[in-house]
Amino acid sequence: MKIHEYQAKELLRQYQVAVPQGGVARTAEEAEKIAADLGGGKVVVKAQIHAGGRGKGGGVKLANGPREAGQATSQIIGMQLITYQTGPQGQKVKQVLVEAASDIEHEFYLGITLDRAQNKLVIMASREGGVEIEEVAAHSPEKILKEVVDPGAGLQPFQAMRLAFGLGLEGKMVGGAARFIMGLYRVYDGADCSLAEINPLVTTRDGQILALDAKINLDDNALFRHKDLAELRDLDEEEDLEVEASRYDLNYIKLDGQIGCMVNGAGLAMATMDIIKLAGSEPANFLDVGGGASAETVGNGFRILLSDPNVRAILINIFGGIVRCDRVAEGVIQARKNLAVNVPIVVRLAGTNADVAARMLEDSRLNFAVGQGLKDAAEKAVAAIQN
Repeated sequence: MKIHEYQAKELLRQYQVAVPQGGVARTAEEAEKIAADLGGGKVVVKAQIHAGGRGKGGGVKLANGPREAGQATSQIIGMQLITYQTGPQGQKVKQVLVEAASDIEHEFYLGITLDRAQNKLVIMASREGGVEIEEVAAHSPEKILKEVVDPGAGLQPFQAMRLAFGLGLEGKMVGGAARFIMGLYRVYDGADCSLAEINPLVTTRDGQILALDAKINLDDNALFRHKDLAELRDLDEEEDLEVEASRYDLNYIKLDGQIGCMVNGAGLAMATMDIIKLAGSEPANFLDVGGGASAETVGNGFRILLSDPNVRAILINIFGGIVRCDRVAEGVIQARKNLAVNVPIVVRLAGTNADVAARMLEDSRLNFAVGQGLKDAAEKAVAAIQN
């Protein structure tokens, strides 16, 4: 689950990780008051949406005092902010973060995430702060420092010190940066994050180390332990269909293609999307109905897929391991009878009771196309939208 920058910084404060002083505003008047409370000097007004690249899109403005802060807020709130992460449709801005401007000496990058190849957390740091870390990794990978965290011992102080020295810091700043890194690790671990990224992490001319920007994603599977954090979810920042799917515990992500996918298992879903591309089309979504998919689950999945006007065909790819194929077939048949399905449906079922499921689909006389293997199913789905 993504949260806003201002929410991420409040979480950092709870763990004594230093961030600039500021507050969130939803009107120009609120922004002016926050700027005045900060001393009336320079402030930064930042659009709050779940996307990076806000500055390049006009969503971050420097203001000289409360009056300019109010003016900047009026310009930003209500705009359809377009960044490289929002896509061409952009995202409407409904609130801004007003913060005291910092006298920056240097910008760094700091991030924590899971290295799936090692099944361990990795701390990444770089002197190339303020730019997308993907660019640094692509063009100057040697500039990214890494420390792998042992899951039993946790991040050790010597590892944080090694990163601080690696960033070229000296004197008291080394200890300050190490404490910052240890604090960010406590946030990641304590809040069950899936990503904690500070870009930029800055040193100021008066010797402070601050999180000038903060991006934190929370692990959905751990939110039952954090009821307070679950309340930070902003449904306005999510696709309507993704919100609807979450009500039925479906793992759904909307994409831009024309072939709707219904699959059980994330790995199989990724493989299904890949083979659709190889067959010459694009997937309209990622939809994992889970290992224990029932007839009701399949029906809810159908409703989500058919609510996307871009879907011109549906490919159902189910491997019957935990779930029996005949149960899936039952759900597919019922959904076809109960819903206004006006697009071709290609079904590929393999595993437990796949032969029973095939007979059920044939006996239903509902004109399903049956794929003989994943490649054949994908090709049939692509052919259906080309006819």
